[in-house]
Amino acid sequence: MNDFLFKEAVPAIEEYWELFQTTGWNDEYNFTRREVESALKHSWYSVSVYQSKKLVGFGRIIADGIHHALIVDLIIHPRFQGQGLGARLLHQLVLKCKESKIRDVQLFAAENKFSFYEKAGFVKRPVNAPGMQLKY
Repeated sequence: MNDFLFKEAVPAIEEYWELFQTTGWNDEYNFTRREVESALKHSWYSVSVYQSKKLVGFGRIIADGIHHALIVDLIIHPRFQGQGLGARLLHQLVLKCKESKIRDVQLFAAENKFSFYEKAGFVKRPVNAPGMQLKY
């Protein structure tokens, strides 16, 4: 794990765009590079993970800095998954929230990823408070 560099920074859009494409998320969202770049710039906190100057991981937080934080875009390039990078990245994001005394930290997770987040202390929201979303 020593050959990975964790930087508290938003990567160049070209680097992020390439990593983002490995997720398949854009099949649904159809974001443009410009839209993604704007979203990244509005992050409260971001961490980029590099190996040999290549972006291989990323995570960010959208937050008000006091009460609520939402961890989003936690991505590890498929070639680097299973090496503990995701857990280390998530830990750094959560630590930033704790240091800022944010009381409500949430995230969205695919059903097949629940166990990953549970290992970090996250729990599923109660059935009577699962949240809602607007899709259009």
